[in-house]
Amino acid sequence: MNGKIALEEHFAIEETVADSAGFVPASYWPELKARLLDLHERRIAEMDRHGVELMILSLNAPTVQAIPDTHAACELAQRANDFLAAQIAKRPDRFKGFAALPMQSPERAARELERCVKELGFVGALVNGFSQTSDDTLLYYDLPQYRPFWALVEKLEIPFYLHPRNPLPAHAQIYAGHPWLLGPTWAFGQETAVHALRLMGSGLFDEFPALKIILGHMGEGLPYSMWRVDNRNAWVDTAPNYPAKKRIADYFHANFYLTTSGNFRTQTLIDAMLEIGADRLLFSTDWPFENVDHATQWFDSAPISENDRLKIGRTNAAALFKLHD
Repeated sequence: MNGKIALEEHFAIEETVADSAGFVPASYWPELKARLLDLHERRIAEMDRHGVELMILSLNAPTVQAIPDTHAACELAQRANDFLAAQIAKRPDRFKGFAALPMQSPERAARELERCVKELGFVGALVNGFSQTSDDTLLYYDLPQYRPFWALVEKLEIPFYLHPRNPLPAHAQIYAGHPWLLGPTWAFGQETAVHALRLMGSGLFDEFPALKIILGHMGEGLPYSMWRVDNRNAWVDTAPNYPAKKRIADYFHANFYLTTSGNFRTQTLIDAMLEIGADRLLFSTDWPFENVDHATQWFDSAPISENDRLKIGRTNAAALFKLHD
């Protein structure tokens, strides 16, 4: 399929590229580093070769979210966003941008998001999980201080991509002695799924029903688990013990979109389609951590209808990001 739009596609600047060094063996790091720092050469060649018309680019992880000093986090986010805007301006036909945000400060994150959308022309935000603060507090975005930030996201009518990061070592005892479980193997999905469930259970979407949240990797395992989240111990007649007014699945169906990034398996795609619907699925590759050819060859040959392939591969994203397809 030609004309695909991909939206979990990462880049780095020299200040942030080392954050990605631990995700591949040392012998592969020169290749991954080159992929991250390149925007216009190999990246576009890969897109051309495999029918990807447009990539929405985002800063690598965890970068801004892992900087405890709020002022430093704000400065890095601004530099990365300005760099990305300059690169998009060279090829606006091939790239759009997600804002990196210093969520350590909800107020400054809101100001930077508004700047990125209104002045730089970005089409949304991508945040790499929880943010750290100087007193070692972990900030998850269901907390009350983020309500004004979410009000702005809803007002701007742009999607918010909740991207993974690893838990901090002090909070990762369950992985002790099993480092292979960290990162995309398991910890990324677990951490992000719990964060997403916190958002759903907090009442956030009762207050801001038009919010649009994107999860990668075919939903971080949530489609497979959604029935059980709402129906465990169903014989016990008791109200859910969370502030939200509806079932968790109601928010998942109404406020979330899922991408195929880094999860190229037909059974998982079908499960996501059955749970959330083909209208809320979006093609992505997770370049440069995954290969564009692996993503596209699988997606282009997946046994789904051509109508659904067109939706997932292009038209859903065009509508969500107001790309005037």
